Amino acid sequence: MALAASISALAVAATRPPPPRVDPATLPPNIVLIVSDDQTYDSLPSHPPAMPWLQSQIFDPGGRWLYFPHAYLSTPLCCPSRATILSGGYAHHTGVEGNGDGVFFDESDTLATRLDDAGYETALIGKYLNDYPWARGPYIPRGWDRWVAKRNTDKGTTYESYDLIDQGVPLFVGDYPGGYATDRLADYAVNFLRAQPSDHPYFLYFTPSAPHAPWIPAERDRGSFQDVRVPMAPRRAMNSVRGAPPWVRDLRPIDDRFAVQLERWRRRESETLLALDDAVRRIVQEVRARGELGRTVFIFMTDNGWSFGQHRWVGKRCAYDPCIQTPLAIRSPWVTAATVDQLVSNVDIAPTIAELAGRTSPLHDGISLAPLVTGATTRDIPRDGILIEWAGDADVPPWQGVRTQNFAYIETKGGWVELYDFGGMLGPADPWQLHNVAAVPRYAHVRRALAARLRSLLGEGNRQG
Repeated sequence: MALAASISALAVAATRPPPPRVDPATLPPNIVLIVSDDQTYDSLPSHPPAMPWLQSQIFDPGGRWLYFPHAYLSTPLCCPSRATILSGGYAHHTGVEGNGDGVFFDESDTLATRLDDAGYETALIGKYLNDYPWARGPYIPRGWDRWVAKRNTDKGTTYESYDLIDQGVPLFVGDYPGGYATDRLADYAVNFLRAQPSDHPYFLYFTPSAPHAPWIPAERDRGSFQDVRVPMAPRRAMNSVRGAPPWVRDLRPIDDRFAVQLERWRRRESETLLALDDAVRRIVQEVRARGELGRTVFIFMTDNGWSFGQHRWVGKRCAYDPCIQTPLAIRSPWVTAATVDQLVSNVDIAPTIAELAGRTSPLHDGISLAPLVTGATTRDIPRDGILIEWAGDADVPPWQGVRTQNFAYIETKGGWVELYDFGGMLGPADPWQLHNVAAVPRYAHVRRALAARLRSLLGEGNRQG
């Protein structure tokens, strides 16, 4: 049934009249959005580099990449973050607040539908939303012209022996040379690019599972970091829970044996990222081979971070920087390489892409970074904090907060308040969030201001695009 429907859909598409020819010089830019899965912020940049090719490009002074060291995820979990990226709305506005909520996402009005309506050829290659396709059976959400999505199964995240839905047709990819998921999905992405006419803009959303646990590297990369020292939080940051909410204080302390295991996992994350680096290189080089670097914007980020032991926590969903911070870099043909101090959130991605395409975002909780991407301005866009939030589950209670360049303010259910002075504005700099200064008198005005800003961000009504 699914195969027949897919063949029918392809036949209809084949009979459509071709779009009118357009001078490429007048086209809106091509856009390539690459979203990794559970990538640690300090893996890009890292020393030695876990993504050597991409790192060399981003930090090439003669290049065209903008690097954003102050970029955060509004909700540090896969499905809510991805819904935010595709809509421009906070989790409490999209209705996708946990990994089981993807079925509630409004697929009728997304970044894909807006760009598709604007004449873009759109493609999703990789992970969509958790649990897709739910109980609906294989289907292609509205707005996507090319669709190769990983299918939810009870196997969890897999790099080999995985299920795909290719243009509505269920496929199983077994263990064979060339079947490693990151490589295979890169093949699909490159083939999509090769099929695009030069007089038609495209939007490629490339979203492999790498480097999500269980951190399985490609065969060629196994052992690459075996004897390499990888970035790890100092032990004092791992077991610092003074001033933390009860759920954190109740976590098991990290002993020497567990710390060694965490470092092994971190090495495997780095090895798993090497194939993602290869995939990014292949995609960029294909665009270069097509002669389109001069009209293509690339965005690289992750959906959420991952904590390897800071505050005793291993995983995501926490309010601390390892969970909420993302590596973010944007390559633009209109700028020269720079590190931009702009405060950025994943809620800004849809407004930015939509404006570049001459459209508006479905939801407007963020700001558009298009003026920075196009070079219309080099000044930071005014912003006095971004919202971070988590709806809660059995392990991590609900929390919400505000992140600025210098402070993190967090309110956890039960009345617990945390305030951290990253920048050393009123005391010693605290990059590891070791000292909760919420009760320190000299920070009282900061606490009041950020509490008010949090109420304001939560109370701001979402503007439909």
